[in-house]
Amino acid sequence: MAITNEEVLKALAFVIEPELKKDIVSLGLVSNIKTQGNTVSFHVKASNPAMHYRKRLEEACIHQVRRFLGEDVAVMAEVDALPKSAERPPEQRRILPNVKKIIAVASGKGGVGKSTITANLAAGLASMGYKVGLVDADIYGPSMPLMFDVFNEKPGVAGEGSDNKIVPVENYGVKMLSIGFFAEANQAIVWRGPMASKALSQMFTDVHWGELDFMLIDLPPGTGDIHLQLVQQIPLDGVVIVSTPQAVALADARKGVGMFKLENINIPVLGIVENMSWFTPEELPDNKYYIFGKEGAKNLAEEMNVKLLGQIPLVQSIREAGDAGRPAVLQETTPQALALKEMIGNILESINIK
Repeated sequence: MAITNEEVLKALAFVIEPELKKDIVSLGLVSNIKTQGNTVSFHVKASNPAMHYRKRLEEACIHQVRRFLGEDVAVMAEVDALPKSAERPPEQRRILPNVKKIIAVASGKGGVGKSTITANLAAGLASMGYKVGLVDADIYGPSMPLMFDVFNEKPGVAGEGSDNKIVPVENYGVKMLSIGFFAEANQAIVWRGPMASKALSQMFTDVHWGELDFMLIDLPPGTGDIHLQLVQQIPLDGVVIVSTPQAVALADARKGVGMFKLENINIPVLGIVENMSWFTPEELPDNKYYIFGKEGAKNLAEEMNVKLLGQIPLVQSIREAGDAGRPAVLQETTPQALALKEMIGNILESINIK
C-alpha cells in the first residue's frame, strides 16, 4: 500500500523541536512532502542554524518515520534554518512565542516622559480589551511599580525545577515586571552592562507571561548596550519614539530614529509621540502656551518620514496620575485622556491593527 502524506505527518508529529518545545507539525515547520513507492522526502525548518542542531533534528525525523512506516522506508529529510526571530510567526519563536505584537518605547534622552507614555499606552490597550504585558527595561531608573500603584508588590513564582517561572505583577489589566520589584526603595541599582543585559534577558525568558496581544518594553533613554541586546534577542514588531518639542530633545530623538533604521538593526519605527506639546492652564482652557517650542517633533517626523503618533499636552493631572499610580488615560473624557487615546489609535493603525 502506498505511503500517504497524512501518514508522514502523523509520524513527524512525534518529533519535538528542541528549542521551541513543540512538535514540528503543529509549529508548521514541515513542508514539501513527497512520497513515491517506499521513498519519502520532506523539508523541515529548524530554529537553530548550527549544523549539529539540524543534523540531530534530521535524525529524529528519520527515526520517527521509520518507526511508524517501517524500517525499510527510504527517508530524505532536508533541514535548514528558520529566518531570524523577528521574521518568524510568533509560535515559531523561542522567546515570547505566545505574544502577538512586541513594541518598544524609546527616547533619545531622559526626562521627556517616555515611561509615562508607555504606562498610558499599556493601560489604554488593556482598557480596550487587549491582553497586555509590560517589561520595565529601564534598568537604572525603573518607574512602572510607582506608575501602576504596585510599588510594594513582589512577583510570584510558579512551577517546579526547570519549569520554575516568575509570575508578573498585575494591575489595571496589565501584567508587568520591573527591576524595581527586586530592589529596595532607597537602593541604587549599580550594574555593569553584562549584568544589566542578563537581568533584562531573564525578564523575557524566565517569566510566565501567558498569551498576550501586546508586549510593551519601556527602554532606558539613549542608544546603548541594552538597546543593542534587545534588538538582537527580542523579535520587535516596532518601536515608538518619544520626544518633547525642544531642540535638545529632538537632536537625541533624531539619533534614536536613526539607530533603529540602521541596516543591521532595521526595526520599524511606528512613529514619534510629541509629549509636553503645550501647556493649558485649568483656568484658561482655551489657551495654549508652547513652553518647549511649537511642533518640533511634528516637524522631525515629517523630516524623517515617520508618522506623528500624537501630541500630548503638558497637564499637571498627567503627572499627578502617574505619581498616584493610576494612568491618566483611564480618566476617560479629560482632554489629556482623549489625546492619549488618539495616540493609541494611531499606534494600532501603524502596526496594522484596526
